[in-house]
Amino acid sequence: MTTHTLGEVPPGCRRRLLDHYGPSAEAWLRAAPCLLAEAAERWKLSLQGYHDAGHASAIALATALDGTPLILKAWYESLRYRHEIAALHVWTGGPIADVIETADDLSVASLELVGGQPGGAARLSRERHMVAAAIQGLHSLGQKRPTPALPSLAHFHQEVVVPRIHQRAQSLDLGPMGTLVEEACEGLSSLREDPTRTTVLHADLYRENVIFDGGGHPRLIDPHPLVGDAAFDWAFWTVYYDLEGGVADRLATASRISRIPVPEITPWCRALAVDGFLYYTEIHDPAKPKIAKVLSSLMASSPGSER
Repeated sequence: MTTHTLGEVPPGCRRRLLDHYGPSAEAWLRAAPCLLAEAAERWKLSLQGYHDAGHASAIALATALDGTPLILKAWYESLRYRHEIAALHVWTGGPIADVIETADDLSVASLELVGGQPGGAARLSRERHMVAAAIQGLHSLGQKRPTPALPSLAHFHQEVVVPRIHQRAQSLDLGPMGTLVEEACEGLSSLREDPTRTTVLHADLYRENVIFDGGGHPRLIDPHPLVGDAAFDWAFWTVYYDLEGGVADRLATASRISRIPVPEITPWCRALAVDGFLYYTEIHDPAKPKIAKVLSSLMASSPGSER
């Protein structure tokens, strides 16, 4: 490998990957600068510096021979690399960051630098409606094109989410929220997918994963893709895009744009909110009061409206 590297990954990147993956990520963090340098040499790119973001990768800024600025991204997990690239190929031409080059042996890819700078351009007005339209665009492409080999929502929900919810609900001291969590858990077994809505899901629709290009159009980045009911993505966006507020407005917009009835999105919202509340409780996240408020508001809606 080339010895021309950017040096050690930024402290923030190091901390986030170790928090996410544990000590097993240590050796990869030492190797990441060489992986990025090898990819840059292979594609004749000039490395400019790190962009300290993300929880599953190391990211650098690079420049092509023609002066085009790019993002160079190295994934810790080769499987997550393959899944993300597979989803981005399905969404080619849609509201994403375009894939320029890939190196499967390195789990590194070069991607379009959206908005000409890390984090994209400034957000414009009508953000909620524009992001909803972008989500719908991804779902439409996911239904029109061949489905890649990605994890299913059914498996993720049944084998990962539900067991961890029950484990945390039983082991954590939930105080006054215990009854509400118990009620939310009772609804988990009744969740059903509509096969007519099956598509490639982004499944990680936090606000930080939506950036804007120079024309003010949203691009959805850093997916953790699944294949399943589109209602899951709409619920994720509703709950997590902004824990400060706007849940009811996003839910209404999600239903209007997707044409999925609110009563069919809301149960997924509750499942995601209780999962998040328990996780934030476990790690003592300062966002716990915010997700608690979201969960409380979702559980307060009339169950009768969902029949």
